[in-house]
Amino acid sequence: MESDNAQSVFDLFEEIAALPDSSETMLVDKYFVDRESASARIFRIYRELPLHYHNDCAEHLYIVAGRGVVHLDGEEFSAGPGTFLCFEKKKVHGFPRITEHPLVILAVDVPRRRPDDIVFVDSEAGTAQTFMARNAANAQAQQDA
Repeated sequence: MESDNAQSVFDLFEEIAALPDSSETMLVDKYFVDRESASARIFRIYRELPLHYHNDCAEHLYIVAGRGVVHLDGEEFSAGPGTFLCFEKKKVHGFPRITEHPLVILAVDVPRRRPDDIVFVDSEAGTAQTFMARNAANAQAQQDA
């Protein structure tokens, strides 16, 4: 659900509990702030997140729950609650392994990351529609119209 940008205080753990237990897409997100200048959201990763990058935004990711291996610009790191990742646009990243579910991340994107701003290093690894639930729903709505 998109934020109306009117609320300023959020219960992060309540919002995490409201995320679905499973998804057909790689991740599901929930925006807290959704402005052109920046966005803040949580997302849950359900399975391997192939290497990709974003053309238009820098990402700042804080792991709230779960554990996994993060790939960032050619290196891999174990990541869990308290890990903070900062990287500029076009920096290749991904989560090749999830070792403890649910893997939930708080993200601040500057400027706002458009839902379709994802480029997979291996173009066969996914699309914007297989990446995020909102993109899949938008694609289905366009097909039904």
